[in-house]
Amino acid sequence: MGEKVVAGPFDLSDRRRYRTKLRQCLTGLERLLAEKRFDRPKNLLGLEIELNLVGPDGMPKMMNGQVLERIASRDFQTELAMFNLEVNIAPHRLAGRVFDRLAEELRTSLAYAHRKANEVDAGIMMIGILPTLERDDLVSSNLSEVDRYALLNDQIVAARGEEFTLDIDGVERLSCTSKSIAPEAACTSVQLHLQVTPARFADVWNAAQAIAAAQVAIGANSPFLFGRELWRESRPPLFTQSTDTRPPELQAQGVRPRTWFGERWISSAYDLFEENLRYYPALLPICDDEDPLGVLDAGGVPKLGELVLHNGTVYRWNRPVYGIADGVPHLRVENRVLPAGPTVTDVIANAAFYYGVVRALAEEPRPVWTRLPFEAAAANFDAACRYGIDARLRWPRGGRFGGTAEVDAVHLVRDELLPLAAAGLDAWGVEPADRDLYLGVIEERCRLRANGASWQAATFHRALEKGLSRETALAATTRRYSELMHLGEPVHTWPVGLPEPVPLG
Repeated sequence: MGEKVVAGPFDLSDRRRYRTKLRQCLTGLERLLAEKRFDRPKNLLGLEIELNLVGPDGMPKMMNGQVLERIASRDFQTELAMFNLEVNIAPHRLAGRVFDRLAEELRTSLAYAHRKANEVDAGIMMIGILPTLERDDLVSSNLSEVDRYALLNDQIVAARGEEFTLDIDGVERLSCTSKSIAPEAACTSVQLHLQVTPARFADVWNAAQAIAAAQVAIGANSPFLFGRELWRESRPPLFTQSTDTRPPELQAQGVRPRTWFGERWISSAYDLFEENLRYYPALLPICDDEDPLGVLDAGGVPKLGELVLHNGTVYRWNRPVYGIADGVPHLRVENRVLPAGPTVTDVIANAAFYYGVVRALAEEPRPVWTRLPFEAAAANFDAACRYGIDARLRWPRGGRFGGTAEVDAVHLVRDELLPLAAAGLDAWGVEPADRDLYLGVIEERCRLRANGASWQAATFHRALEKGLSRETALAATTRRYSELMHLGEPVHTWPVGLPEPVPLG
């Protein structure tokens, strides 16, 4: 959805014409796969982070246009709402000191953006959901002034035909409605890209699905929405409900949501693109002039524009991506499960864990997805979102008896997944210093049972115990989070609670 989308009103024939083009694109993809036209392995990773704009009081600032004008860098782009930005880091080869280089680039980019935002009394914040957001902040009038967002909102609202219902029952319960998809903008995430060959795609995607729950458990950072304490990672239920084109009757029939975990392990990237066509009506039926099969017949590489656009409106937590670089097509797995923040070190530690574990699991002779029912992986994801670092997950037993057992997420990560991550990073050729530094951050989170969500919740409750009102406590927690985020020490080292005021005199 990062491409420029411009269209007028759609007529009754547009979706039929678009469906025809989608089928041509899918046939084109199938031919590209059969003819082995894809790029050779380059071990490339990419990183995107969605950001919030906040004022000195910790409240959201609806001014991404003004801030972007001052930043004046193509690395920064708009996101759904006026209090959102996105930063894109150029692809890097996954080897050597790549994680230290990524960390340095991110720190430099974010510090620069923060200084520019300060010029208009705003600042940059990395957090899964900004705790100070209120319902009046998430309305259609606060969507970014970009055609594609207004168009997407109009089409999702039209498809649903009624208000969106937000109903999340966690530590507390939130139940409300929205007239637009604007609540989706509360969800700010980190997206990790990995370029893979078609032959490896299914193994990498399956591995990413299997460990999504572990990623969320150790990385949760979104416990609050609209003043309520909900799930430790409230983004997935919020994203699912705020983009749900299904009225209750279609939900009762088992129609799949636009945001979903999936329902099966796959054997090819083709499986996912084919599912997109089979299950999901077009939201943006915009056709271009390309004849993808004609381009292939002429020996060219088709853009598959309709397929790419449609794929961007199906919100999988691990999404397939088709792209072209230097005239050669490639495939990527886009991992979308992680919230933004808390610090650059935490983001890079989460990335190192992911890339390491995915590599190791994808190359196991007896893959985890042959021993873990897909339904268990999906249930694990929900449990991790709900309980965060305290989640219990089902995982295949070792030994010859097989089956699965329930285990604490922190024990699973520390005892089984971290050694796999280390082996995976070694296989990528990552320097041991980088490996040990960033996986050490994950190990410490497990040892202390501490992450961004646990810090936010504990600090908020300390503030309540001091007699602050809920609103004041959330704002104070947000301001303290921002201060510690910019200091940059990883979240497991953050002291819980608000600093004591310094006495005068």
